[in-house]
Amino acid sequence: MDLNQQIKEIKQSFRLMMDGMVAASMRNKGANYKLNWGATLPRLRDKAEELKQMFNVSCLMFNQYDLAIALWKENVRECKILATMLMPADKMLPEVVDIWMEQTDSQEIAEQTSFNLYQYLPYAADKAYTWMASDKELYQLCGFHILSRLFMNKQEPNERGINEFIDQALAALEGDSLMVKKAAMNAMIRFAELGLVYERLAKSALKKANLEIF
Repeated sequence: MDLNQQIKEIKQSFRLMMDGMVAASMRNKGANYKLNWGATLPRLRDKAEELKQMFNVSCLMFNQYDLAIALWKENVRECKILATMLMPADKMLPEVVDIWMEQTDSQEIAEQTSFNLYQYLPYAADKAYTWMASDKELYQLCGFHILSRLFMNKQEPNERGINEFIDQALAALEGDSLMVKKAAMNAMIRFAELGLVYERLAKSALKKANLEIF
């Protein structure tokens, strides 16, 4: 089977996952996909696992990286989410990440790339600090989501990282974007959970800004 045939089979499989209520709900919330079958995330995760197993037992003309790249290029919700689940984080070059980020135009895809892929990149922290300082909402969203996950995994920032994070988180919490506010708030909570020193830093910064989230 070649890559084009595999993509075709994958897209056909979405018909079995179709959920009209989910798709309609997304449309009502402003999600603007060219094609959206409304497949739930658990079913897409199952599909991703099925495809990963295929690579373990089959001799194919393409690899998992190639499939992820091809899926991302399809302007189909389910294809893009599957791409984030299949892309090997250790094989993804920074310039490819930048292209994917530029092509991300919805909150759902921004969150799925952050949770399924970007948090596992070898250079995840570098991207997160760069993105949270961006003037673009979806970049900021990804930046704070990545840092939340890194903090949850007990990755402690250095002194410069601490100062950058607190400054950007406070700016986001005082900003107008509700989705970025929520992401920054969650990241601040995860930051505080790193230990007593971090908790005191977070509370002190929030107090100076007249903000209370604890």
